Amino acid sequence: MPAMEAAVSLSNLSRSPSKFLRTTIHTSSRNASQHLGPLGKSRVLSLSVRHSCIEVKRVNYRPPGTQHNLLNDVSFSLPEKSFGLIFGRSGSGKTTLLQLLAGLSKPTSGSIYVQRYGTDGNANSSPESLSSERVGIVFQFPERYFLADTVLEEVTFGWPRQKADLAMRQRLALNLQYAINSAGLNTIPLDEDPHSLSGGYKRRLALAIQLVQKPDLLLLDEPLAGLVL
Repeated sequence: MPAMEAAVSLSNLSRSPSKFLRTTIHTSSRNASQHLGPLGKSRVLSLSVRHSCIEVKRVNYRPPGTQHNLLNDVSFSLPEKSFGLIFGRSGSGKTTLLQLLAGLSKPTSGSIYVQRYGTDGNANSSPESLSSERVGIVFQFPERYFLADTVLEEVTFGWPRQKADLAMRQRLALNLQYAINSAGLNTIPLDEDPHSLSGGYKRRLALAIQLVQKPDLLLLDEPLAGLVL
């Protein structure tokens, strides 16, 4: 899968009068922009440079053992180097859509894939599957998934401890520094117990855990909850 450097965040706007799950896509490219109203009703995406997009096409999802769809005919494009916001009322399917993008669940119908486009805006290759190994996800309650005894061990959980060569160790060290600084964890002791952190710092830790892996797609569920900005 090509490097995407894209992100999606979810927000619960319980006071919104809209009955629909909605998304907005922002991109860093001056030649690309997209705004989506109710999912499935997107404007035409216009890009004049080579790029890749994560494509969500006519996705439906029905939870096992039920007779009604939680998601209906969802379609949108997420260009590389872009940021998407998905918002809607509680129970509208925001987290479910996130889980589908992360590969934690499979759509009942429809498809999610990566498509490369040429300078003319036309697809120039066959669709590629969106590998779950290249997707990072920060859940709404990340502390439920903490396993280690210290912040440092949590961020580096699963790293090679003995067989890594010098080049790999240097690369991992740079990734660690990037993740710690980007998530704002450089002001706390790295030997602190993750479960003793405040709610906001638990979310920062969960973000660092994903950033250190350098994912192609980063998914954030209620990313600002508990944070002091």
